[in-house]
Formats: sequence, structure tokens, C-alpha cells
Amino acid sequence: MSNPVAALQQLHKNLSSVVMCQPQSLLLTLTTLLCRGHLLLEDVPGLGKTTLARALAKSVQVDMKRLQCTPDLMPSDITGVSVYNQSEHRFELIKGPVFTNLLLADEINRATPRTQSALLEAMAEGTVSLDRDIHALPKVFMVIATQNPVEFSGTYPLPEAQLDRFFMRLSLGYPSEAQELEILKSQLNGHPLDALQPVMSEKALQALQAHCDKIPLGEGLLEYINQLVRATREHPQVTLGASPRGALALMRAARALTLLTGKKQVTPATVQTLAEPVLSHRIIFRDPALQKAEARAEFWSKLFADLPLPDQTAATPKQPNDDTKQTSEHSSGQASGQTSGQTANTNGPTETV
Repeated sequence: MSNPVAALQQLHKNLSSVVMCQPQSLLLTLTTLLCRGHLLLEDVPGLGKTTLARALAKSVQVDMKRLQCTPDLMPSDITGVSVYNQSEHRFELIKGPVFTNLLLADEINRATPRTQSALLEAMAEGTVSLDRDIHALPKVFMVIATQNPVEFSGTYPLPEAQLDRFFMRLSLGYPSEAQELEILKSQLNGHPLDALQPVMSEKALQALQAHCDKIPLGEGLLEYINQLVRATREHPQVTLGASPRGALALMRAARALTLLTGKKQVTPATVQTLAEPVLSHRIIFRDPALQKAEARAEFWSKLFADLPLPDQTAATPKQPNDDTKQTSEHSSGQASGQTSGQTANTNGPTETV
């Protein structure tokens, strides 16, 4: 792809025309998509979680299926079942909704633990095991699961193993006054989602996902990510720290967000921005108050302050000679001089992180 940043800008703009939420939430959603990850949306009802999933599927021209999770949902309702064909004297596989590109699991915590576990293999390995056979899922596969953080009656909390499979946990949050007014105006005569046009093909999306692997990441940044994740395990306020899977997710997310924002290289500020959405759901805190994002802001600030910043003057891997050059031409500047206490303001794919 000759200009990946421009393509991502167009995708971000397309989503913004339908989903009215904090700009950073859309940016992090695209980061998860580029990293082939899965997204957990934790929000009260009516904020556009389903609309976001549908808009994303239409924008990149991929198949989407919706799964309404209830206590009586069975694992076979997700993965599929083999049915005996009497006329042909053989069993035929009736594939479940998991065989798609984008699976929306609405209110996932209302499904039983047995049913929730049906997604573990699909999310971690991209395969489904049925009747002693292993079936591969599409190369573009993403689970967007939702849960209500307020209503817990009749729900089953996701276990740590399930939470660790989610690349990020986000909250869309309430729209601003201007955004809410725009929502009312945009739906006076139908829903804008009905008129949404695709801006990218599935093949182009795969090219962008592969391009993220070309973003340079120096030894100093790798050590910084390693130290940050290990610090969560040694913190006195933490019972269970982030896993190595969390460290890998943070590394991949930093590369993808760097591409989205048109940066030349990953910076410590980018890593710090991603710590909360990538790592927080993988950590068990001793203090129940830290289960709220507002209370965790101070936790992360102190953790960043205790870690030495990597040497940005150290040699970094050479950038590829193909379309990465185009990416750098759209860079909005290098933020290597930011201090450890600074947090990025990611209001759009062209802003500096």
C-alpha cells in the first residue's frame, strides 16, 4: 500500500461519521484491529457499541455476525454442530456464528463460563476444534464483546484466562453535548449507518496489518516495555500482574498506534498511552477502588515516574524502504522529549502521540 496513513485516516473519518464518542476510543479500536486483537467494550447500554461493530464491518467490507449471550446459550450455539445427513449417510458440519470476520458477542458476561470458554481457542489460536477436527477461522478475525459494568444480576464474571485473551478493554463513554445533538440530527430521517460506504477492502486491511510489523522498535523501547510489565507484578497494590501476553500486546499496540498517528518511531509516550487499555484488565488489584479507571490514573502515573526512560538516541532498526517512507512523510513530529509523566492526547489519527 503506497500510503497507509492516508488509508487509515479515511477509515477513521468514516467511523467518526457514524459513531459519536471520544476520538481516542475510535483510534484505539483501530489499533486493536491492526494488531489482529480482540476488544472488550465495557459500557452502559445505549452508547453505540453495536453501532461501532457494524460500522467497522461495513467500512472494511468484512462479514459480521452478532451473538446475544444469555444463560441458556450453549457452546455449540457459538462453534456449530454436526448433523447427520440421512440421504448421504454422513455427518455435515453446520458452522456457528464464530466462523466470520467480526463477531459481536453482546453482553458476554451473561453467558455461562462453559459457553464463554467456547471462544478461548478461537481468540487465542484462530481455530475451532469440532468432532476431533480443527477448523481454521478467516485470517481477518476479531471478537468485539460487550458487558455492562453496572448491572451484575444474572451475570458470570469473565475469568482471568478469558480477560487475558482480549487485546484491549475500552469504554466509549457518554458523548459530549455537541455530539449528542449531532446524533439527534443525524437520525431525523433514518440511520446514518444505512448510508455508510466501505472505504477499504479486506485485502487492504491485511496489508495494513502486515505493515505494522515493519514499524521500527529499538532495543531501548523493548526494555522499557519489559520493565513496565514486570513492574506491575512487583507492585505492592497488585495481586496478579500482567502476563507476557500483555507485554506482547503492548509492543504490538505501540507499533500500530505509531502507524495510525503517522509517527516515525515508537516513543515512551506512546507506550504510556496504551498501558491502561492494554494492561489494566489483565491485572488484579488488592484495592477494590482501583477497579475504576479514574482511580488507576494515579497508579499508572506513579509507575511511569519510577521507571527510567529509554535512551532515544540509541540506534533503532532501519525502516523498510517501501511504503514506510510514505508514513514518515505524514508524521506530525517526534515526541521523544516528553517526560515520563506525560500522557498522549490522541484525538485523531494525525495527532502526535
